[in-house]
Amino acid sequence: MTSEKQYIEFYEEERAGIMSRSPEWMNAHRDEAFRTFSAAGFPSRKDERNRYTDVAKDFAHNYGINTSQRPQDASAQTLYNAVADTRDALVALNTMFAMECKTVRVGKGERPQHPIQIVNTLRGEHPEMVSRRILIELEENAEADIIIIDRAASKQRFLTNQVIEVRCADGARLNLYEIEETHLLCTRYSSLFMSVGANCSVHHTSLTLFNGHTRNRCDVSLCGEHSEVVLNGCVIADKMQRVDNNTVIDHQAARCASRQLYKYVLDDSAMGAFAGRILVRPGAQHTTSQETNANLCGARTARMYTQPMLEIYADDVKCSHGSTVGQMNEDALFYMRQRGISEREARLLLKSAFITEVIEHIPLSSLRDRLLILVERRLKGELSKCEGCKMCE
Repeated sequence: MTSEKQYIEFYEEERAGIMSRSPEWMNAHRDEAFRTFSAAGFPSRKDERNRYTDVAKDFAHNYGINTSQRPQDASAQTLYNAVADTRDALVALNTMFAMECKTVRVGKGERPQHPIQIVNTLRGEHPEMVSRRILIELEENAEADIIIIDRAASKQRFLTNQVIEVRCADGARLNLYEIEETHLLCTRYSSLFMSVGANCSVHHTSLTLFNGHTRNRCDVSLCGEHSEVVLNGCVIADKMQRVDNNTVIDHQAARCASRQLYKYVLDDSAMGAFAGRILVRPGAQHTTSQETNANLCGARTARMYTQPMLEIYADDVKCSHGSTVGQMNEDALFYMRQRGISEREARLLLKSAFITEVIEHIPLSSLRDRLLILVERRLKGELSKCEGCKMCE
């Protein structure tokens, strides 16, 4: 049985039950998504955006799918499936099986006093695929800090297929953070789609602190003039962990700015991949864009693949991109050891200094301070065995 066939057959068998337990505004998209998925199947590694991840292999395991009813926010229907790329097979698969839709809506001119947190905890006794949907809408001149945290509380194989849709109206300001702290048995696919209006400021930070296999997709459409988007990411991976970040920033309007900074620290036999594409459409004059990917391989067995790309169809722009892959600075190690610092501590300090640049860009001070502590603990190996937890022994 192919990876696709088991999901096609399950949907055909369970369709009536899924429909009976879901609101009409979710059900209205399921059959079309089923046809899209049945026709397209999982993307192969020949597809440019999936060349570093074997999607079919990740979805081949026989996962259980929870189709129980969950309460829904009826106001979500106006944003549901409106921003995401519905032609994408993973979006279609999510739409077929999603039974829960979390919604965050901030009204015109409003700013919540405190950050909004969404904590997703995987827990169960059997292997399970989770189809999670999150909708975020900021109306005109609204502001928000939103933190999404993925965790796992059971020593079980989990597969998450998550879709996040974000719509920012004119003048909105959003700081969005995604933090993964799962475990080695977890596979996480997260597809984030953002539509950004005029005069907006959007900062997105992705942090993979502990995981199994992770593939993050981030597509941003700059639809109005004088907007700015910043995408930052950091990855710490070792053992056999794998992290693939793939981004597209689509400059559709003039006088917009984008910046990207992704940093990886890889050890053991970990594999990292980054592919970032900047698209400047005709008419998007006075665009400024900078894309940087820097990577540190702490072991010769670690592997990093990097592919920054520019696609420009306007002539009055300032765009640049670059990437580096290197190993530990032996001169710096020697200098530190000459001053009584152990080799292990010296390596830890160099890795921490390398990754901290991403954390320091976080405007939310309380989160920034907390993440600096978590990064230090992760580099010391403490997050692989959380306090009181025996999952990874």
